[in-house]
Amino acid sequence: RLEKSRLTYQQPLERCYHSFYNLMSDQVPDLKEKCLLSNDIYDYWYVSQGKTTVPSIDDKEDMMFADEAFDILGFTNDDKYDTYKNTACMMHMGNMTKDFVPVGKEEQAEIKNEDNAVKVAALAGIDCEWMITYFCKPKLKVGTEWVNKGSTCANASNSVAGIARAIYERTFRLMVDKCNETLIDPTMKKVHYIGVLDI
Repeated sequence: RLEKSRLTYQQPLERCYHSFYNLMSDQVPDLKEKCLLSNDIYDYWYVSQGKTTVPSIDDKEDMMFADEAFDILGFTNDDKYDTYKNTACMMHMGNMTKDFVPVGKEEQAEIKNEDNAVKVAALAGIDCEWMITYFCKPKLKVGTEWVNKGSTCANASNSVAGIARAIYERTFRLMVDKCNETLIDPTMKKVHYIGVLDI
């Protein structure tokens, strides 16, 4: 099971998952442009709350190995970049959680500056306005009818965080499934699988 809480919060001496720092390493030349990333890891709140570097880890080298591994394991170029984009999407979602502002007497969440939301929607391949509405005024079933209910800024931010963690976990699962699909010989009687342990 993936430790999802670490995706959106780290202690001061803790680092988020290495994949985020690998993306920022400049090892894959067009990656930042395709993932709508800047050159500064501190532009991404979710992954810069704790440590951003570890002396014994070379993020550029790790990215080189990861990128090569995708190719060796039979990932198409689209599969590979979709994985990178989903990972970057989570970074942008962290920034989006800071964009909600309270409006009106009910202090319902709205987004005034849509820059981060536009990036999230573009990377996820969804309509930006639909996504913002989903987070700010989610539909709830009341009896037999669906109604839109305004969210507070805290609730909207928590919803974004929950979806960000779910995207990362599902992307991780898809990668493991693809690895297993590539590595397992279906004619073998034993069942083998990849177990991933992060200490």
